[in-house]
Amino acid sequence: MNILVLCTGNSARSILLESIINHSNIPGLRAYSAGSRPSGSVHPQSLRLLSKLGHNTRDARSKSWDEFAEPDAPEMDIVITVCGSAAGETCPIWPGAPVRTHWGVEDPAAAAERDWERAFQEAYDILAKRAAALLSLPLDRLDVNELKETLDRIGKLT
Repeated sequence: MNILVLCTGNSARSILLESIINHSNIPGLRAYSAGSRPSGSVHPQSLRLLSKLGHNTRDARSKSWDEFAEPDAPEMDIVITVCGSAAGETCPIWPGAPVRTHWGVEDPAAAAERDWERAFQEAYDILAKRAAALLSLPLDRLDVNELKETLDRIGKLT
């Protein structure tokens, strides 16, 4: 099963959730992340937090969702957008994905630099709780409608 996590800049929230899911090392499950307007670099606080928590950040990079529209790109089973509800923020839409859900989280990079540690930790904690709920699902036994409903409920966990 392949999961694509989307956000506008692909530097913080989407990177965090991609890493959280992949850190679980569940056979047959792989997460990717991308952005509609990628920043071109991973936010340094994302890297600091993930490293501190024992995640592998060696391959972390900000990338465009266009990479996942290429003919040789992995086929996605789930697409999760993580854009928060901040005014004026554009959330990307991934057409054609079998199951799409929205797990909005406020952008920790929008916090003042002095608050980054707290803001990134809060975003991580919310995403980790949601990822744990996702990873506990019997993904191979849920039909598309059940999966969509369940993912939508998970997206409301705080």
